[in-house]
Amino acid sequence: MSPDSNTVQQLVEIITREVLIAMAEQEQKSATPVGGQCKFDCAEGLCVRTCIDRAGKVVDAGAERLSSSLGVIPQEGSLARMIDHTLLKPDATPDQIAQLCFEARKHQFASVCVNPTWVKLCAQLLQGTPVKVCTVIGFPLGATANEVKAFEATNAIEQGATEIDMVINIGALKARDLETVARDIYGVVKASHARQALVKVILETTLLTDEEKTIACMICKEAGADFVKTSTGFGGGGATVHDVELMRRVVGPDIGVKASGGVRTYEDAASMIKAGATRIGASAGVKIIQGPSAAQPAAGSAGKGY
Repeated sequence: MSPDSNTVQQLVEIITREVLIAMAEQEQKSATPVGGQCKFDCAEGLCVRTCIDRAGKVVDAGAERLSSSLGVIPQEGSLARMIDHTLLKPDATPDQIAQLCFEARKHQFASVCVNPTWVKLCAQLLQGTPVKVCTVIGFPLGATANEVKAFEATNAIEQGATEIDMVINIGALKARDLETVARDIYGVVKASHARQALVKVILETTLLTDEEKTIACMICKEAGADFVKTSTGFGGGGATVHDVELMRRVVGPDIGVKASGGVRTYEDAASMIKAGATRIGASAGVKIIQGPSAAQPAAGSAGKGY
């Protein structure tokens, strides 16, 4: 009796998967630079290989098709300790930054997230507290040079930042110049980790297809990023449950997912956490921790700089 078409299709997928993995492993062995290493990661129907040479430089990155999926993990923890209390608008004043830090100290938020010019002030105002100082690099376009982003991160850490949120090279990703994307991320990760700072990589998901989001997440994972983050809040859209669920499936349980952009209420934050977020970026942190709204707010567009 001949097998039905579904069984044949399943067998083809299994065999194809095994062949591709075997080919990738063989390619990894032959392509690894002397004294270097290559990492191979698969998720959401794609595989990404990232090679780093002995000097710690990304020398190659690429993606191929593969049938694969990952599960969603549950999240728990104090809501305030999951929020990056954020003020990134260009006309922010020192008094507004001081108020942000006061609120962060009072409510014990995870961090304040500010533009680099305010890092030193925030570090002074938050000294002796558990609240971290987070800043943004290559913000909001992600179009500055790799070396500039690495220098900007180093400078911010020297001023007192302990968490770095960097924007990827979006144009390079969309052009499938994955080596440039990987170099960009790895340069900031290397500079930041050498100084014990965390790195969150902003994908600007509203500008990407699901396939591009998947590739970006896998490159972030292989480049050693600590978090993947949805949005700047300046790209015309913000975090969605769909994007958070996708990012969590791709990176698995060992990397953080930050939902940022348009998260304004307790209900917004709760839906993102349920989808897999472990950090929330919001300018409405005080409102969020006050709990469920009396009435569901009307849907609106994402705000700037959240």
